[in-house]
Amino acid sequence: MKALVVYESMFGNTEQVARAVATGLGRHLDVELVAVANAPDTVSDVDLVVVGGPTHAFSMTRQATRVDAVSQGASHGTSETGLREWLATLPAGSRSLPVATFDTRVDKARHLPGSAAKAAAKVVRRRGYLLAARPESFYVADVAGPLIEGELDRAAAWGETLTSGRVVGCA
Repeated sequence: MKALVVYESMFGNTEQVARAVATGLGRHLDVELVAVANAPDTVSDVDLVVVGGPTHAFSMTRQATRVDAVSQGASHGTSETGLREWLATLPAGSRSLPVATFDTRVDKARHLPGSAAKAAAKVVRRRGYLLAARPESFYVADVAGPLIEGELDRAAAWGETLTSGRVVGCA
């Protein structure tokens, strides 16, 4: 069985989380990890898709928020392509391919509404895919990071739980 992990990262924190998720998945599956700018146009040859990106302005990034991140010193990713754009290009799903979503967000905004993972999960469901788990958030200390202590271990553990085959359709 094969999993595809697609991530968008501006400051490198989401990439670190994606790598940790891939490590957890890799304990049971073959895993391909790819930045969203290099993501494939189709997901028909995998058994699980995991997508993640940073939360900007309470949702998935937009070109304007990515440009703003670059002006704040972000050196990863591109301002042109993000998770929102990639998800919009996916062909309609068969409701049998499970997809899990995650995001990174600032710890002090933990209880504020809005989440890139929740927004991505809504798009995934509308595109006809099955949710593999509730959207998950991983926390950074500030916009540029670093990740809060323990988040990479939590991400690896979350990735491993995705291999259990239990689909939780929610969000």
